[in-house]
Amino acid sequence: MGSNGRSAEEVRRDLATERDELANAVESLRREVGEATDVKGKLKAHMPVATAAALGVGFVLAGGIGATMRYLARRGREGSETARVGRFSFIDRGR
Repeated sequence: MGSNGRSAEEVRRDLATERDELANAVESLRREVGEATDVKGKLKAHMPVATAAALGVGFVLAGGIGATMRYLARRGREGSETARVGRFSFIDRGR
């Protein structure tokens, strides 16, 4: 008997039980972390939304909104071309 009143067999049994519980806890934690960090699986589930978001962000970062607005605003101010000489053109703005 040990100093705490337990036999060596009881201590071994308790250690085996604790070892099994620890192994189960580690396995459970591995599963939870694996699910939480599964970016590929989450992205695959939401691929159309992710693609649209990536295209939108790329368009904005490339200056697409400003370029589109300048193009549309310029078209509204342009008149009809009456004559062209080299790179110069005469435009009837309808005033």
